[in-house]
Amino acid sequence: MVGPLSISLAPYVKASRTLSTWIKPIANWYANASGYRKYGFKYDDLLVEERPDVQRALSRLTTREKYDRAYRLKRASQASVLHGPLPKEQWLKPEEDVRYLVPHVLDVVKEDAERLKWDTMKVTRK
Repeated sequence: MVGPLSISLAPYVKASRTLSTWIKPIANWYANASGYRKYGFKYDDLLVEERPDVQRALSRLTTREKYDRAYRLKRASQASVLHGPLPKEQWLKPEEDVRYLVPHVLDVVKEDAERLKWDTMKVTRK
């Protein structure tokens, strides 16, 4: 399945109990090995901000979500300056790593598709 952000097999994996039990430990290992949680990031903090749809989605975040995102970015930047990850007690826990930005990005993509559909509509007079 191709989504607005990338190719995703997640719907198929979630639909199959067998695939889910096989892939979930691998996915958890990969998320831990990628290291973004060691710097306090959530997965959606890693989306490329230069994309127009992500820019519009960022503008739709609540004030609290914007503040939390800015805090995570500054804290990770400070850890990078110190040449090491955050202390272990400050690492992001897997249950806290929720997708907060992707629903907004998907809404923006749907709105753009709907706008394109209406903009290219031909009106004929009877």
